[in-house]
Amino acid sequence: MTNSLFMRIRDRFPADLSSVLIETPDGKTYSYGDADTYSARIAGLLISLGAQKGDRIAVQVDKSPEALFLYLGCIRAGLVYLPLNTAYQAGELAYFMGNASPVIFVCQPYRETEVSAIAAEQGVKSVLTLGTEADGTLVSGAAEQGDDFAPVACADDDLAAILYTSGTTGKPKGAMMTQMNLWSNASTLETLWGFTGDDVLLHALPIFHTHGLFIACHCVMLSGSKMFFLPKFDRDQVLALLPRSTVMMGVPTFYVRLLYEDDFTADVSANMRLFISGSAPLLPETFTAFEQRTGKALLERYGMTEMGMATSNPLDGDRIVHTVGPALPDVDVRVCDDAGTILATDEVGVLEARGPNVFAGYWQMPEKTAEEFRDDGFFITGDIAKIDAKGYVHIVGRAKDLVISGGFNIYPKEIETLIDKMDGVVESAVIGVAHPDFGEAVVAVIVRNSDELSEDDVIGAIKSQMANFKVPKRVFFVGELPRNAMGKVQKNILREEHKALFAN
Repeated sequence: MTNSLFMRIRDRFPADLSSVLIETPDGKTYSYGDADTYSARIAGLLISLGAQKGDRIAVQVDKSPEALFLYLGCIRAGLVYLPLNTAYQAGELAYFMGNASPVIFVCQPYRETEVSAIAAEQGVKSVLTLGTEADGTLVSGAAEQGDDFAPVACADDDLAAILYTSGTTGKPKGAMMTQMNLWSNASTLETLWGFTGDDVLLHALPIFHTHGLFIACHCVMLSGSKMFFLPKFDRDQVLALLPRSTVMMGVPTFYVRLLYEDDFTADVSANMRLFISGSAPLLPETFTAFEQRTGKALLERYGMTEMGMATSNPLDGDRIVHTVGPALPDVDVRVCDDAGTILATDEVGVLEARGPNVFAGYWQMPEKTAEEFRDDGFFITGDIAKIDAKGYVHIVGRAKDLVISGGFNIYPKEIETLIDKMDGVVESAVIGVAHPDFGEAVVAVIVRNSDELSEDDVIGAIKSQMANFKVPKRVFFVGELPRNAMGKVQKNILREEHKALFAN
């Protein structure tokens, strides 16, 4: 029998299945045995509803232990897990259902009516619900299933998950992650970052993307360790749990917020062996202030939805500010020019990566997939970088028109397309502006032909149709957008004009 991702993870559970896997802020605990039992029941339920190996299960639920067990149940049954940001609105959900054709959609209980209507239009067979209090039809249905479900055999190149990432053309792309993609990255990072059964991870990330689910939870389960499972980042809860934790993974915003007040001290973090930062660029001033306050250097690493992690500053060794460290042991990275010529040390170009962690392509987009890969298998990340003499990667910019706000990737084209359809809009340009809390904030600059169109009108219209993290924090109206000789909007000029907008 082929070792599936689930079987490999299950083989790493501690011998004593009563060992705690999850503790919630209210002190409730879930053991590795619970994870095993619940995942078996959920797998049985999904199969009983007609799901077959390779079918997609779309999930838009709030973070909870049961949500993690749902993921384990999917991969136990050989199903493809498709997590969706809880902020996505109806129009976005319709696109995902239509594109991925899931057989089952699991949603928050309060959205059941809305989601069921969309699911019916898109041909999704079943809608289940899952709440944060172990409630919903997923939980009640799983309770009727048996505790034994034989894991479905899967090959290394069988899909385990599809993760949607915003597209430069405005339509999100589904990155296909195989069993080996996820396993290789998890096992490499668990070793590289020194996880053992004695670790306690402070988990305050969402679990609908790579960072919170595949990186954080996999490292814990592969090492047989424990995690404090917070619904979201709450500064007071984090401060209270740090003395009982050993590792924390976070986006830069988390660490900026910890530094806000003087109660975050070296004593509070004395038990911590490792703070990891990712999903957005870490500002040098945050790195320096954190080290001065705690005596500990943040470990910055680099990854993407399409490949999990590709580089990491070392656990033991120099963690160099403004770098994301060298490539992982099983990953190759290089910097190339637009023609694909490999550049020399310290030369700036586009970062490319190849390894067992790199995705299998975009769901139902073979042409797009072909565009993103070199003939020798290297994935073109779109990030502008250089590699220094020590092999450390420096991310110096982005080739693609990307905004990263609070750790979430946002492609302006998707927002611009929506704005340009509004009455009174001639054209628009969406940019990212430095923000002290989110790293970057979305700002829209609009040419209008009606003075009746207001900032509130634009923000309100977008908020009703898009996830909140994509909604502009500010909207400005101008007579015309700056353009170069070729007619291309010069967003660099707009960014410069608005750079101090959110300055303290």
